Amino acid sequence: NKKTRHLINAERLALMKNTAYLVNMARGPIVDEVALIDALRRGIIAGAGLDVFEQEPIAPDNPLLTMDNVLLTPHSLCWTDECFDHMAREGLGCIVDFAQGKRPQSVVSPSPD
Repeated sequence: NKKTRHLINAERLALMKNTAYLVNMARGPIVDEVALIDALRRGIIAGAGLDVFEQEPIAPDNPLLTMDNVLLTPHSLCWTDECFDHMAREGLGCIVDFAQGKRPQSVVSPSPD
């Protein structure tokens, strides 16, 4: 979205303490990766933890892949035991509702009545 693209840019990174770590698990384009890489290389911030990237999948030559002060995960931080339990309960609840002729609570795109 145009309002949040590069919300975390060089100017905002410069406001962070040099002991700070940037964590992004939301949307990749929120962070200007060029500015982030520069801030990491220059010690403006201590490090970063990213689960999302400006371009996905991340390019094999992206400098973030080789930086010692960066922890990367492959868009997978939501995959916890709690997440799986919740998805199973929600999914089964929708199946039961449907089988009983009810409209499931979690309909994303309802068909026209």
